[in-house]
Amino acid sequence: MDVGLTTGISTDSVDVAVLAQKAESLGFESFWLPEHTIVPVHTTSRYGGTADGSIPLSMSDSGDPLIGLARASAVTQHIKLGTAISLVPEHNPILQAKQIATLDRLSNGRFIFGIGAGWLLEETEIMGGDFEHRWGQTREAILAMKELWTQDEAEFHGKYYNFPPVRCNPKPVQKPHPPVFLGGNAPNVLKRIAAWGDGWMPVRVTPEQVKIGRATLDELAEAAGRDPKTIRLMVCNVPADRDSIRALEIAGADRVTVSLPRDTGEGMLQKLEQIADSVLT
Repeated sequence: MDVGLTTGISTDSVDVAVLAQKAESLGFESFWLPEHTIVPVHTTSRYGGTADGSIPLSMSDSGDPLIGLARASAVTQHIKLGTAISLVPEHNPILQAKQIATLDRLSNGRFIFGIGAGWLLEETEIMGGDFEHRWGQTREAILAMKELWTQDEAEFHGKYYNFPPVRCNPKPVQKPHPPVFLGGNAPNVLKRIAAWGDGWMPVRVTPEQVKIGRATLDELAEAAGRDPKTIRLMVCNVPADRDSIRALEIAGADRVTVSLPRDTGEGMLQKLEQIADSVLT
């Protein structure tokens, strides 16, 4: 079982380069950063991670994940680097394809593209996304990026994105492209993964839900003519507890990530060591 670390970066937290380097030295397999470009002051959207649906203030304090991961890549050698998650409808796919390919080259093929369509309606709309059709928009964006990553002269013609033949370089180190993991528990997420994704990264799921999801993914992959073993399953933000991680592994998860709470100075590094002691030794 691979164990990764998810954390946020802010103006008063430890330097992301220091955190990533420490995580690698402690034995974490991967290092993940979240994304919220903005958090609207006034919103009717409910957050699934709190009992009352309120949005934590810390969510608005996240730095840009690709820039953070680029900094982390410069001081690490082996740890994988991922977004958990990138909100695809908030980005131009041509620009994001170039950024990701550059990061994949800088890290020598260590990037994992964890994606989502977003749950915060007001954020999506402010950033130019079509919230009602955000998964259709996300699908088109990923398909456009795949063309840009794999073709010397790429073009795409869809409902949301449309461009003539263009040259977009560099190309990613990973072939044909960095793996694309879909987040969330939307009713059709597993069908989307079987059709155009490389992995599933749910949060707040039980071992039984993982077991059912893994079996469903295997069936959908076979129906699509894909080898089920090529589709990975990782559970995000699990408790730093060996028994919980073992239960998810038995259920079919290939990777888990544990969360590192934000803190300042040495406090965050001490928490990181405590988490490592709980799950890695």
